[in-house]
Formats: sequence, structure tokens, C-alpha cells
Amino acid sequence: MQAKGCTLVTDLLLSYMDLPSPKAACTCKGKADRALTDLMVTSANHVSDLPSEMGFVFGQSDVITALNAIVAEVASTDIPILLMGESGTGKEVYARLIHRLSSYSSGPLRKLVCRTVDPGVLLTQVHQAFQPIQEDGVTGTAFLDGVEELDLASQRAILSLLPDGEARGSGGDKSTRLISSTSRNLESETAAGQFRRELYFRLNGVCLRLPPLRERKEDIPALANYFRSKYAGELKREPPVLSEQVMEFLTAHEWPGNIRELENVIKKVVILGDTRLALRDLGTEPIKQAKTIGEARFSSLKVAARAASRRTERELILQALERTHWNRKRAAQELQISYKSLLYKIKEIGVQNRDPEGI
Repeated sequence: MQAKGCTLVTDLLLSYMDLPSPKAACTCKGKADRALTDLMVTSANHVSDLPSEMGFVFGQSDVITALNAIVAEVASTDIPILLMGESGTGKEVYARLIHRLSSYSSGPLRKLVCRTVDPGVLLTQVHQAFQPIQEDGVTGTAFLDGVEELDLASQRAILSLLPDGEARGSGGDKSTRLISSTSRNLESETAAGQFRRELYFRLNGVCLRLPPLRERKEDIPALANYFRSKYAGELKREPPVLSEQVMEFLTAHEWPGNIRELENVIKKVVILGDTRLALRDLGTEPIKQAKTIGEARFSSLKVAARAASRRTERELILQALERTHWNRKRAAQELQISYKSLLYKIKEIGVQNRDPEGI
């Protein structure tokens, strides 16, 4: 019997997919359940090991667990995949992961950047990407990055070069695996007449939505520590200490640039060796950042609860010290903790004794 938690993750998984029909939704629901079970069994020695080798860390948030479950399922098929997400959410990383987990991994992954390449050059690259270069006919994976940037003429030309679904499933030689990415909602673009409907359906075999970092803030500490270790090793620097207060600051930030922005910030921390200086560009410095729940927005209840508990403890200690005119023995009695514990907590919260004689 499937665990209740698995049902929740599967529902989240389906919410991150675009499914063409109710029948397809039922089919993918069953596949999602099986994929999630397989992922839970094999994550220790398979899927979860890949990110570190590829320069990326998966998180443990529900949305990422759901996304990884469906990736583990669809990677082994030849269905076209459309990766949708804001800039910096890891679309290329997932494209490379899907290629690596697929039967096309023996061939290359060819990245075709739609937003910067001249249309004529791009069409030539697309044509070449679908030409077999191996004896068994497998050409690898074509990754169309930023398809929302294609004008209508280029869209029509590319559509004529892509193999149709019937040809892919005819049982002959495998064609090139097609993965595309977009930072805009192509369904809305199609409705507005900015994107060809036929091309949208050709690219959108399965649409995987990559969540922005602000929707998976519980993953920020793991990501920050990973990037810290990565760049400390690459730059041959001592890994800087990311204090609990700094982690709270990082977790509260909205990260409009998503994982890419976080990576750049942590790299700067490693280079400068000064956390406060490196984080200054994000706005309020960590030490001076307001700590009220209304001012700091958390997506994780656990993170918010820990932060609220620390703030409450600090306020109670300061109130007791003020009432006793900083007589720490009396304050400890009021707080019903030992004198030694109070001294430790005073040091931990960083308050200074306003009356050196008041013990």
C-alpha cells in the first residue's frame, strides 16, 4: 500500500506536468506512483548521486522530490520533453540529466541556443542535429534552449525539420531525443498568437515545470553548502563559515535569479572571505536584517518555527535582564534556568552586558 506521503508527492508531481487529456493523466498517475517508489528505493545509489557529478544538488522539498520522480520515469522514453521555468532554475542541468539517464546517452547532447543564434545558422544546426552520426542510427539528444525567443518564421521552419510522433514510434531506428526549454508559458504564448500551436504540441510531449527557488526555500541551506564546498575546492580557499544567522538571511531572500543567483553569491563569499561584504548587494546585511515574521517570508514551516523560537528566547532574556537591571543571577531565577545556561545564551545571542557590576 502506498504511503500517505507518497500520495501527496505524486499529486504534487502531477501538478508540475502538463497532461493533454484525462486518460493521459490517469496513465501518468500510475507511472508517477511507480516512479516515486523506484526513486525512493534507488535514490541512495543512482539518481541522487548524479547531481554532485554534474555540478548540481537536488533538494529534499516536496516539489523537487516530485519533479525528480517523473524525471526518473520519462528519461527512459523517447517522448519530447519541454522544461518550463524561470531563468536560473536549472533547465539545462535537467536537460543534461535526462540525456544521461536515457538510452540516447551514448550520443552527444547538442545544445542549440534559440535566443542568440542567427535564424539561418540555427536551422542548419537543427537539421544537423537530426542526422545520424552512429552506425546504429542513434544521434543523441537535441536541446533547444529558449524556444520562446523564436520568431514565427523560424518556428515554422523548425517544425518542418522535426520528426513527427508517428515516425518516432514506428519501430525503426531511433531518432534524436528532443528536449526544449522555455522561461515563458508557451500555452499563453500560443493563445496570444506568438507561438505556433503545431510546434507547441510537437515539443510538449511532457512539460516539466521547474519551481523557482522561492518555492523551495528549505533546499537553500543544502545548496549554499554545496556551492561553498565546490568553489572552495576549485579556488583552493578555506571554506567560509555560513553561520545560522547567514542561513536565515539566505532563506529569507526571494532570489529572483534563482539557483544561479545563489551560486554566484556563494562563489563571491568564497572569493572575498567576508560574508557581510559578499551579501551586501542583496540588500540588508544579515546582521542588521529585521527578524520579525512579517518582515521575513519563509516557505518552510520548520525554518519559520526555529527562527521564531530563537527570536522569542532572545526577547525573554532581554526582558528579564532589563527587569533585574542586568543582575544575571536574578534573571536566571526568573527564567528558571541555571546561571551558567544564561551566561551561555547571552553570549550566543550576542547581547552585551550594560552593567558590568550587575551579576
